[in-house]
Amino acid sequence: MDQRVRHFEDLERLTESVTLVAQRVKSLKERGYTLKHDSNENLKMALKQLEEQKRIVLEGENFRKKLHNTIMELKGNIRVFCRVRPWLADEDEAPAVSYPTAIESLGRGIVLLQNGQNHHFTFDRVFHHEASQEDVFVEISELVESALDGYKVCIFAYGQRGSGKTYTMMGRPDAPEQKGLIPRSLEQIFQTSQSLEAKGWTYRMQVSMLEIYNEEIRDLLSTRGADLARTAHEKQYTIHHDADGNAHVSGLTIVDVSSINQASFLLQQAAHSRSVGKTDMNEQSSRSHFVCTLRISGENENTKQEVKGVLNLIDLAGSERLSRTGATGERLKETQAINKSLLSLSCVMSALANKEDHVPFRNSKLTYLLQPCLGGECKTLMLVNVAQDSSSIGETCCSLRFASTVHMCEGIPRRQMTMKNKQPCLV
Repeated sequence: MDQRVRHFEDLERLTESVTLVAQRVKSLKERGYTLKHDSNENLKMALKQLEEQKRIVLEGENFRKKLHNTIMELKGNIRVFCRVRPWLADEDEAPAVSYPTAIESLGRGIVLLQNGQNHHFTFDRVFHHEASQEDVFVEISELVESALDGYKVCIFAYGQRGSGKTYTMMGRPDAPEQKGLIPRSLEQIFQTSQSLEAKGWTYRMQVSMLEIYNEEIRDLLSTRGADLARTAHEKQYTIHHDADGNAHVSGLTIVDVSSINQASFLLQQAAHSRSVGKTDMNEQSSRSHFVCTLRISGENENTKQEVKGVLNLIDLAGSERLSRTGATGERLKETQAINKSLLSLSCVMSALANKEDHVPFRNSKLTYLLQPCLGGECKTLMLVNVAQDSSSIGETCCSLRFASTVHMCEGIPRRQMTMKNKQPCLV
């Protein structure tokens, strides 16, 4: 009996121990479930907050683009800037231009003194002769950025021979502070596109460069660029426009570029292949119209948006009077072709400014190539370059009057944006 009592007592103690352990296990299980449940709830809340932050960022980005392009449209979709060339050492005549100091004209007005009479002109911006390359680029940088948002953008320099167009557009490659608008614009496009990667954007860039010489198109990136004249005769380049209003040149070399270094190398290659010559007005005179085109395709995985923008950067050949250039032979032929194409450009802009039913885009290869840029669906900036010496007053007056005609033109640019698996949406 004593042994049975001891076994019974041991069994009771063991039962109590098992019960206690079971209670502890149950408590731990309940606690573990609670922790797991809390963790899941916290994770769900964090994911919800993350999605909300993404939504806020995307809305902010869309609002930024809308505000940016609204500001550009308020400034004008076809804008005109004027830049006065610095005074040269061998020019000893009194300057023929001045700048009004009235508040309403400050930074926008220019006065031309001709035959004792003052002619006043007003543009979107006037850069005096002391303005730097950086000063000019700051004013156009926002316009350049619109190409990344899916707009067609065109910036071209116009003016008489020796007025500083090529310096404004190309600058001097050996002096970084004197880089022109074309290399600066390409740099900004690549820098901005890289910064937008954090917001889900990926971009593809394609570049082409051509010149129009004596009404012939020459491919400046052709592998046979050393013999552009022979190549132009052997291969006829034709211009056509697609359904979206973009201009294309059949057979033109189009190169995929992924870095600013690659784009800069191609720009230098094209600059070396461009036709230049000597005249009485300029030691190194551009004898052709130079067109650099950057095609931009962007895609955002977060918003499922796709954009297609185009940036055209153009250095036109300068207008000139035959009596001043002393051109003969081949130079005479070049001058006549240049003046004829620029006259066609003037007729096109006059027709647009007067809202005529027929606009003569097909009168020259230059105007037909620029039709999408000038027809109103592109954000266009004309930078008229003028000399300030009195010996150039005739050409300066013609340039400023033409710029005033361009300033009267209006346009409504379209954004080329689509959603994945949907039809194009032109905004």
